[in-house]
Amino acid sequence: MNFVFISPHFPHTYWNFCERLRRSGVNVLGIGDAPYDTLESGLRFALTEYYRVDSLEDYDQVYRAVAFFAFKYGKIDWLESNNEYWLEQDARLRTDFHITTGVDSKEVAAFKSKSGMKAFYAKAGVPTARCQKVTTLAAAKRFLTKVGYPVIVKPDNGVGAAATSKIADEQALAAFFNDLPAVPYVMEEFVEGDLFSYDAIIDSRCDPLFESAAFFPVQVMDSVNDQLDFGYYVLSELPPALAEAGRATVRAFGARSRFVHLEFFRLRKAKKDLGKKGDFVGLEVNMRPAGGYSPDMMNYAHSTDVYQIWADMVASDSRLLPPPESEQVCVYAARRDCHQYRYSEREIAVRYGGIIVMQERMPDIWQGAMGNQMYMAKVPDETAAQEFIRFIQEKA
Repeated sequence: MNFVFISPHFPHTYWNFCERLRRSGVNVLGIGDAPYDTLESGLRFALTEYYRVDSLEDYDQVYRAVAFFAFKYGKIDWLESNNEYWLEQDARLRTDFHITTGVDSKEVAAFKSKSGMKAFYAKAGVPTARCQKVTTLAAAKRFLTKVGYPVIVKPDNGVGAAATSKIADEQALAAFFNDLPAVPYVMEEFVEGDLFSYDAIIDSRCDPLFESAAFFPVQVMDSVNDQLDFGYYVLSELPPALAEAGRATVRAFGARSRFVHLEFFRLRKAKKDLGKKGDFVGLEVNMRPAGGYSPDMMNYAHSTDVYQIWADMVASDSRLLPPPESEQVCVYAARRDCHQYRYSEREIAVRYGGIIVMQERMPDIWQGAMGNQMYMAKVPDETAAQEFIRFIQEKA
């Protein structure tokens, strides 16, 4: 089996996907824009060959790289980046090279369009906030007569919470339309709820081989726009209602043979046409692993190896790893350089040194959403996770 992995060097832990593929007997061929000698040693070992391009943004260069691999190694069976930024290019390459193990150019539009997602939620029987494409100020005001302030505006085709904001009054609405973005935007009713994710590795029959859940006390949009400290944690157990909503959404979208990251609100109070307090409401579908180091957090929380589960899905369409014997909560807390904090690095090490599993500066591309300096720890429960976040982020 020939597997082309796009940008295998970023995030840097993604070398694990390639190493597990190799361990599973897959021929792994990498395409990236980083010099070969800068790659992680584990990645260099995992790759049969690496093709460096000047820019992954240049489709012709990437196309030629795939064509070279097809000429040298034969038919390409899989092509994937597991990265939101490259999903459309991945799909285009699959279409051009007749690779049928992932979404093609036509299918990816449904996965990327925030407005297009709504029909699939309806098919799944999962409630979701009302939404319309941004056209004119008059149309926006008509929509607001139905849903009221505040509303959320965001790119119809965007990555995560990039360029997403809340409009709370007519002045903010007018300011938005006075500087209307060039790309298509959508306006969505505001949902008062707690943010959860349903994360899963899905087989070719749209059934989960692995499932997990995370809770986000601070939403990414607020972290980006207000420069708030960001923290979240992977739960030890998947709430049954979230599992039901996640599985139904996966089936409705026809998501198959991939890692998925679905976002839901759990209503803090009853809302007409959406549900009662505690119900889950669909927010967004992302057909790739959760961002940052979330796959590693899933490993720590569930005492497993999601990289291997994913590789086994690719190689055999099944899960070979047994269920975990123990599960905990894995928590992430980050600091921003613009703030002063109460506790020093030494004090963090004294209190949490025995349970911290990762600690590093975040890559520049993630710092806007996820902070500058991160700490990750394994803790026994949610109360301990909340205390860890509080301690790391308490201001001076």
